[in-house]
Amino acid sequence: MNKFMKLLEKYLMPVAHKMGSQRHMLAIRNGIISTLPLTIVGSFFVIFLNMPIDGYNEWIAPYRAIIDIPFRFTFGILALYAAYGVGSCLAQSYGIDQLSAGFLSTLAFLITCVVPVQVTESVDGVINAGRYISISQLSSASLFGAIVTSLITVEIYRFMLEKKITIKMPDGVPPAVSNSFIALFPTMVVVLLFIGIRYGLKFDINSFITTLVSPLKSLLVGNTLLGGLLTVFLIVFFWSLGIHGPAILGPIIRPMWDSAIAENMEVFAETGDATNLPYLFTEQFLQWFVWIGGAGSTLALAVLFLFSKVKHLKAIGKLSFIPGIFNINEPIIFGAPIVMNPFLMIPFIVTPLVTTTVAYFATVSGMIPMIMAKLPFTVLAPIAAVISTNWTIMAGVIVVINFAISLAIYYPFVKMYEKELLKQEENDLKEASA
Repeated sequence: MNKFMKLLEKYLMPVAHKMGSQRHMLAIRNGIISTLPLTIVGSFFVIFLNMPIDGYNEWIAPYRAIIDIPFRFTFGILALYAAYGVGSCLAQSYGIDQLSAGFLSTLAFLITCVVPVQVTESVDGVINAGRYISISQLSSASLFGAIVTSLITVEIYRFMLEKKITIKMPDGVPPAVSNSFIALFPTMVVVLLFIGIRYGLKFDINSFITTLVSPLKSLLVGNTLLGGLLTVFLIVFFWSLGIHGPAILGPIIRPMWDSAIAENMEVFAETGDATNLPYLFTEQFLQWFVWIGGAGSTLALAVLFLFSKVKHLKAIGKLSFIPGIFNINEPIIFGAPIVMNPFLMIPFIVTPLVTTTVAYFATVSGMIPMIMAKLPFTVLAPIAAVISTNWTIMAGVIVVINFAISLAIYYPFVKMYEKELLKQEENDLKEASA
């Protein structure tokens, strides 16, 4: 085991750290995460639109169109916000003007992914003649196109700045004005380039990229148990090496997660049916049914530590229990430690694989519906599971069952670890008294 751990530390950890700190990967992760306040708030309005209370639909019918607006302008145009966020974050890493880069990225995305529709005849009470764009073209379906066009745009902007292909304003001109003139030539290049690609070459970047990532998305966040287990395994495996699992996988899987929950919410907002949604393995599915207390289902471990005979573990249990209730588990991961600890790494990896399987079969059997809302990760898991499955009480029961399973899996390993630590304490006392 020690040889294996050393090999991982020597060969895998440097690669993982390099991936996790790669400039473009970080920009994707941070840019997508920056949309979090919008998507969480938008999620609450989906819940308000579909409360399972007799007579509720009739009561809100006059206000339904108004209540739907926050959802449409959060999740409904998620890709638009992501384009700005990714471009701005990448510009920040280069030390160039974030505002200009964000605007340019948004412009490139709109040119590439949005095709205006010309309505030639007015229809009374429905639509007037004019030129329109559908907000569906700005939704999560265009998220991958938004990411790629943003990265390309900022690289063009940076290249032109480095080669000084810009308009230089005299010293003393306010930075906001100067940056606006500096961005003039890059803006022209971006416009001509993406118009040429979209309308000259008739090449749809967004559709091409979406088609490319669709098989991977279907595997990792779709409805197959193998894909869900693979995602869970990779996250906890990296965590057990001391590497932030979501930070490594985030640039790849987070756009898929956000796109998946957005599509689930859109379908639910239209149908009110949470049993037939597009994606099962959303991030929220893992949050509530698998990550009970955080990655690795460590709330159970914190509870076991509370009753430990080892002072160190008991102290870690006290320190970790309250954060664990709110799904924050860094104190126990690094305090126990779980990282590079063979006694705890095994249950840390095995436990979520088992609870993922239990929750999966509970869903596909029809016992609980799919996830139709995006709540803050700090909400108590049983409560969040009930709300996120359209107020299904059985979802909270599955969380409790998975917590009990976590306790059962962790228990023998904790006892072995305690035995080892007590032996070390005994040896230390003997050496001290000798």
